[in-house]
Amino acid sequence: MKKRALYFLKEVVETVVISLAIVLFVRTFLFQPFFVKGESMLPNFSSGDYLIVDEITPRLKDLKRGEVIVFKNPKNPSIFFIKRIVALPKERIVIKDGKIYIYNKEHPTGFELKEPYLQESFTPGNIDLTLKENEYFVLGDNRKASYDSRAWGPLKKSDIVGVVRLRAWPPQAFAFFTY
Repeated sequence: MKKRALYFLKEVVETVVISLAIVLFVRTFLFQPFFVKGESMLPNFSSGDYLIVDEITPRLKDLKRGEVIVFKNPKNPSIFFIKRIVALPKERIVIKDGKIYIYNKEHPTGFELKEPYLQESFTPGNIDLTLKENEYFVLGDNRKASYDSRAWGPLKKSDIVGVVRLRAWPPQAFAFFTY
């Protein structure tokens, strides 16, 4: 009887240890949960939204314009932000008269950035900046109430935690995100 109890206890401990190792691996290297705080991404993301962030993509691939990312605040790395990528490495971004213009190899004369995910496309500010290698320009969707690259400049790729892939809460707003 004692042998059976010890065997059962050993099996339970092994199962718990293996499960914890798997969860720790997934949370450390693959996916990270994130709660939205604040209104900078309204109307697309609200305070209290529970998101799952893909940590693999930034390590393996170039990020794309329009992707929503979570990253460490460049001024205080213990705080995390959520914003949308609007300009990519080595691009020139100009914000003028409420509009965003992007200049790159494919568009040397520039193009006006169209953002169908915004209710109001007016972007306050006056910026003319060329990004370096591994730098991104990010903005909140709620342009009038967002602390973003307009305030603190380009975001380094090394500060990026991951790409938002899933909104799990609230249930009525459940969504997968492919950009």
